[in-house]
Amino acid sequence: MPITVDIDVMLAKRKMSVGELADRVGITPANLAVLKNGRAKAVRFTTLAALCRALDCQPGDLLRWEPDAPAGAPPP
Repeated sequence: MPITVDIDVMLAKRKMSVGELADRVGITPANLAVLKNGRAKAVRFTTLAALCRALDCQPGDLLRWEPDAPAGAPPP
């Protein structure tokens, strides 16, 4: 998937645990792990806003787009 989730980067910058962030956002640590590991199919804007509020960041600090490599191209 061309969307990369960088929640772990912001957690490290803020010196915050997954459990603490989950508490602040109001979601379970398991659901946060699904999002953090890029396995989520969607994210609600309210959840994204709560993540940004808790981490004091912008949505672009948490999500970035990387185009898929063309078929047969070597990985970067």
